[in-house]
Amino acid sequence: MTPKDPPLYPDDAIPEPQHNGRGALSNASSRYDSEQRIRTTDGWEPPAEQASEEDELPPLRTTLTRDATRIILARNTSPDVPFDRSINPYRGCEHGCIYCFARPTHAYLGLSPGLDFETRILFKPDAAKLLTAELASPKYRCDVVAMGTNTDPYQPVERELKITRQILRVLSDFNNPVGIVTKNHLVTRDIDILADMARRNLAEVFLSVTTLDKDLARAMEPRASAPHRRLDAIRKLAEAGVPVGVMTAPMIPGLNDHEMESILEASVEAGATRAGFTVLRLPLEIKDLFDEWLRTHRPDRAERVLSLIRQMRGGALYQAEFGLRMRGEGPIAQLLAARFSAAVKRLGLNRIRYRLDTLRFAVPESARTALVDARRDARQMKLL
Repeated sequence: MTPKDPPLYPDDAIPEPQHNGRGALSNASSRYDSEQRIRTTDGWEPPAEQASEEDELPPLRTTLTRDATRIILARNTSPDVPFDRSINPYRGCEHGCIYCFARPTHAYLGLSPGLDFETRILFKPDAAKLLTAELASPKYRCDVVAMGTNTDPYQPVERELKITRQILRVLSDFNNPVGIVTKNHLVTRDIDILADMARRNLAEVFLSVTTLDKDLARAMEPRASAPHRRLDAIRKLAEAGVPVGVMTAPMIPGLNDHEMESILEASVEAGATRAGFTVLRLPLEIKDLFDEWLRTHRPDRAERVLSLIRQMRGGALYQAEFGLRMRGEGPIAQLLAARFSAAVKRLGLNRIRYRLDTLRFAVPESARTALVDARRDARQMKLL
């Protein structure tokens, strides 16, 4: 079959069964695949109305794969974000947020941005070791390291793997500042490290809160912490002296944008002192995944939501241009920005802008010794 041929047996294609606790409803081939996978049936499955509990599929489990990367600091040149380096301990995210702008990155691995993204997770077991080597390099220049900019560093697998915690220990040892964005209450596990870093002006945390509606959150972000748990994380971090803020992101017109002010109010009550927001982004495969999710979970408002998104995006579902992709354009985008600014002013948010300290950075003696030993071993290997 050539790429120009129509798909085989298109009438036999059947939808992916809906898996409880997962965000995506399908697992389409990635944009780089030369062939397209479809689900089909041999006719032996009973009709849906005749299916019993015994016929239900077992839960779709998460599989973990080691990521053998040799570089842990990712560099960024986008003018839309205030950092130039970040760390992602994981590729893919078990939270399963249907709108996650990182989903298309799974296509680079030959995996689907759909269910694969939230069930086939790559983890970086050598992250702390690699980070130590990069920070100890004479070429390194200190600046804030961002975490949670692509996939969540506190997604459920972190509870057992503790890679993020190991990274924080290294950053603390080097006095290198860190900024974290997460949707998971698990961040409170590391308050001992974060509070210690905060006393040296080296840490700041943002909780992403998209809705206070637990039912919407369960459908839209199935394995992230419930809204009240995220607010509790803000409270615990603030009580421990960690500067903490809230990200009302993404705002989706016609779905959760009406909650913006109530989210900000609840976050301030919990202890947040800073806030930010972005509008929904639907690049590449996310457009179809979100459309499919919306028509399944909120069919009564699907057309209206999609229409409002297009009104913010010049008639399309997405704009990739810098400066527009985070905020959109047009009256609806302008109204969201105005509402956010008014609420921030009324609630006293963003009055203090923390300047994390980059002047404390120092390479600990243990790291210098390890770097010297590693270079000696490398030279000896070359001589063999």
